[in-house]
Amino acid sequence: MPSARDLDQIARVNANGRTPAVFVHGLWLLSSSWERWATAFAEAGYAPLTPGWPGDPDTVAEARAHPEVFAGGRVGQVADHFAGLIGRLERKPVVLGHSLGGLIAQMIAGRGLSAASVAIGPAPFRGVLALPLSSLRAASAVLGDPANYHRAVPLTYDRFRYAFANAVGEEEARDLYERFAVPAPGAPLFQAAAANLNPWTEVRADTLTAGRGPLLILSGEKDRTVPWAVAHASYKRQARNAYAVTEITEIPGRGHALTIDSGWHEVADTALAFVRRFTG
Repeated sequence: MPSARDLDQIARVNANGRTPAVFVHGLWLLSSSWERWATAFAEAGYAPLTPGWPGDPDTVAEARAHPEVFAGGRVGQVADHFAGLIGRLERKPVVLGHSLGGLIAQMIAGRGLSAASVAIGPAPFRGVLALPLSSLRAASAVLGDPANYHRAVPLTYDRFRYAFANAVGEEEARDLYERFAVPAPGAPLFQAAAANLNPWTEVRADTLTAGRGPLLILSGEKDRTVPWAVAHASYKRQARNAYAVTEITEIPGRGHALTIDSGWHEVADTALAFVRRFTG
């Protein structure tokens, strides 16, 4: 069920007549991580929409105080949630997602619901076989304990530094951790890890459909969580689509925190330049 905040955003987006831009956050972040992006896209003529995942708290403080609200979230549930929100829009949106949100953006595109999509450091879907050691280490906070499947799992600062903020200085890394890091459901990481072993997995994207629309995959050069090998393997699967443009770009010197760190505007500009080619 959409939250009152989501319904209010949808009403405002529908009222202004501009192309909507839907932002999908990933694990260990909230929709507030997109605030600066939403402003940039609004200034560029889009109507931004920053929904949370089902049951997300409104603030980082609330999320840390009540981590149990995240427990049990699953990939299919999140994808269906965003598909339902997009179904209430009067114009087909551009969809941008980071990390697991980048996977969701590709799933939404595969359902023919987006005019153009940008997947930033996207989590892999079924068929993407690359599995670097750095990805396993980044996910070990969750995957190291099977009981975490049903839990909400926070990151310690050291784990956040390794998985997200390795490409920035110590002071900025601590600031990012304090401002943005929240617990995350464990289930989606277990689902992603088992996707290629489970033929019935929810972690799949229709890469061949004629309705997928243009897709850009962005990869941070220093991303340890979703390194180039994973992003490029996703790109190769998507590039088989004969009906729409598929591109990939590596952002030099950037880690998995590329959407929230001090260089976020370069990434946003790259994404904006892509979607502007196909929408207005």
